[in-house]
Amino acid sequence: MSTCVLAKSKLWALAFFSFLAMSVNAQTKWDLASAYPVSNFHTENLQQLAADVDKATDGKLKIVVHPNGSLFPANGIKRGVQTGQAQMGEVLISVLANENPIFGVDSIPFLATSFKESAKLWKLSKSATESALQKQGLKVVYAVPWPPQGLYSKNPINSGADMKGLKWRAYNPATSKIAELIGAQPVTVQVADLAQAMATGTINSMMTSGATGVDIKAWESLKYYYEVDAWLPKNILMVNQKAFDALDKPTQNALLKACAEAEKRGTRVSEEKTKMYNEVLAKNGMSVQKPSPQLKNDLDRVGRIMVAEWIRSAGDEGQKIIEDFKK
Repeated sequence: MSTCVLAKSKLWALAFFSFLAMSVNAQTKWDLASAYPVSNFHTENLQQLAADVDKATDGKLKIVVHPNGSLFPANGIKRGVQTGQAQMGEVLISVLANENPIFGVDSIPFLATSFKESAKLWKLSKSATESALQKQGLKVVYAVPWPPQGLYSKNPINSGADMKGLKWRAYNPATSKIAELIGAQPVTVQVADLAQAMATGTINSMMTSGATGVDIKAWESLKYYYEVDAWLPKNILMVNQKAFDALDKPTQNALLKACAEAEKRGTRVSEEKTKMYNEVLAKNGMSVQKPSPQLKNDLDRVGRIMVAEWIRSAGDEGQKIIEDFKK
């Protein structure tokens, strides 16, 4: 073989392997941190999102979902994304309310108590939420509500007076404040530790969704579930802004499109499964019922107090959100 042919062969081989190297380098892998079990509908939605992004980008962007607090505990996910230890993270936005009251607007008890009202409240508070997180280097790419929050307890509750002294699970400022107003003892427990906390008697009451109740098999420790429809908290999916900016434009667009679809899908599934979750609780022996008129009145009073307090903490911006919501 001539020297010229050998040289050409080497050039072709070099070009081929350079192409392979560029192809490998072109693939981007992202970690997505979540606090919820694999079987939870929020986690299932994230897994579908990852699959959709993989398909839409022809494998250029791979998203690996880390469920059940396996990458960071629930209260460490935002920090993990902010510092770039993970590129994406899903958080219950209200756990951040101590940073900024705007993050807690969806957990004001008895303000937005239906999916329609929840959507309206998010529309009014979305810009302020996105702006606050953007200043911290975080981009909001979707928000999906949980089913309405119900009241779980070991013993019957017929009025606010029956809640005094309860060991009450708290996971954000709103749930801690409820405990204070009803005379319960707040105990901070994140979702990954909830089943154990119930089994050991660390808590004997809480407000959370039917979805979480099913996830943790609440019926093994608690016997009563009241459909008080207290609020519909949202999970926010956020992206590290620098990581997002590093993607090329077609990949950014594919990601945002998949996130928009995931938001619609997650919201639809949350609404569809609300009744099913309550039926599963009842099937497994829990007493599922509406609150008594007295209990409802007592909880409504708590809600009115917390709306007023939230407006004071959120200032003019918060007051406008509430005023527009009530129109």
